[in-house]
Amino acid sequence: MSESRQSKRRKYRSDGAAATRAKCTIEGPGIWASCVKGKEKQTVGELYDLFESLASQLWPIDGEGRPEEHRDLADGEGEGVNVEDQIARELAAIKRPRTESRFANCQTNTPCVIFISCNPPVDPVRLVTTHVRNVQETGVTKTKYTHRLTPVSGTCFAGLREIHSLCHDVFPPFFAENGGDDPPKTHKYKVELRICNHSTLTRMEVIQEVAKCIPESYTVDLDDPEVFVLVELFKSVCGVSILKDFYRFQKFNVMALAEEKSKAENFKHGTGRVKGKEDFGEVGSAEAHDKDGI
Repeated sequence: MSESRQSKRRKYRSDGAAATRAKCTIEGPGIWASCVKGKEKQTVGELYDLFESLASQLWPIDGEGRPEEHRDLADGEGEGVNVEDQIARELAAIKRPRTESRFANCQTNTPCVIFISCNPPVDPVRLVTTHVRNVQETGVTKTKYTHRLTPVSGTCFAGLREIHSLCHDVFPPFFAENGGDDPPKTHKYKVELRICNHSTLTRMEVIQEVAKCIPESYTVDLDDPEVFVLVELFKSVCGVSILKDFYRFQKFNVMALAEEKSKAENFKHGTGRVKGKEDFGEVGSAEAHDKDGI
């Protein structure tokens, strides 16, 4: 009895990682997520569902969920199609190779911190920006315990040389897509660095190393940047990505985006905080008038 209980306890780690589906190391492109303390396991589950749903729309797999196949099988049963052909189609569907999982939870061994690695063709930046844009428009997060999502296009060992090399790999596609102006247009950027459980490198060392990989046409602007370089330093791992609209989407905090949308809707329909104060004032003046008349 005690052994079975222990096996159940070992099914999930304290950070929500499933023992049979978790990676031992943090590597590759992926998404950092912060969540409610003690709800790491539930957060991993809801993120798997959310990311798989988004990925199936953005990067559909050939033959995934094709209604034609199911329709053919159903029609074959009702129209008396050759039984051998029907069996052959069913066997082909069964033997179709299983697609590799596009997401895997990596062990962080830290409460409230989760890292979901992404396999090709998934682009973490596009995945997260698509989701936060949906949340901003609808006010629906589709998650219960997730706070902030931070995509990284690649990870490396947290050393200056490795960080420099990673930036040289990650940045060029972005600059190529957002450049080509003649004469070159000046862009404003900011390095958004977060350090967690790391004490080897200082903030200034990391920022200066990242800045060496930025073209001269990009100037630092801490107040109103257009481009954001996200750098996540966690223990001995560094993740990097470059994108736009980071402040516009509340630093990718989905709870804040949903709350912002809810407040906007309340004010739009006259049920916001200001409307409540007006109503209270009207009621208060009416009560005072009644008292004067008594």
